[in-house]
Amino acid sequence: MSCDVAVAAFLMFASNTGAGPAQLTSAVVASPQVVLQQPLYRDIVRRAAVLRGDVDAYRKGLDGSGALQPLAGFDAFSGKVGALSAMDEQGHVELLAGGYTGELGDLKCILHGISQDLKVKLTAVSTAKTIQDEEAALRDMRYLLNDNVEVIDPPQHLASN
Repeated sequence: MSCDVAVAAFLMFASNTGAGPAQLTSAVVASPQVVLQQPLYRDIVRRAAVLRGDVDAYRKGLDGSGALQPLAGFDAFSGKVGALSAMDEQGHVELLAGGYTGELGDLKCILHGISQDLKVKLTAVSTAKTIQDEEAALRDMRYLLNDNVEVIDPPQHLASN
């Protein structure tokens, strides 16, 4: 199911409860270059970058002996990932409510996908049975967090193309 169909269904159900699109907080976004100027998207980038650093620290601290150890502060990390996932979904809904197409239409789908994938990757980290599984899940989480940053705030070499 495409993200447009899934969220259209969400909005249809929301409109039946009186919380239709007109009542959603809408980001006023004129072009991809100004997305980062909106507080929600700036916060998404900031949080994803911090979590990416946390993942890097977890990966550096993995015991090469193969002994799976609890990750320090993982409950707090999980909460932060959950909050970021919710913010990505909020960004998706705001862009959807704006009726954007083109690059911003793509962004709404990407944010929805990242929101869903963050949950999957977090579960993979928390349920890893071996150090190799944990490393793979953390690596995948890092790629996803990096995508979350760069889809909103692309590196200069990409933004100029």
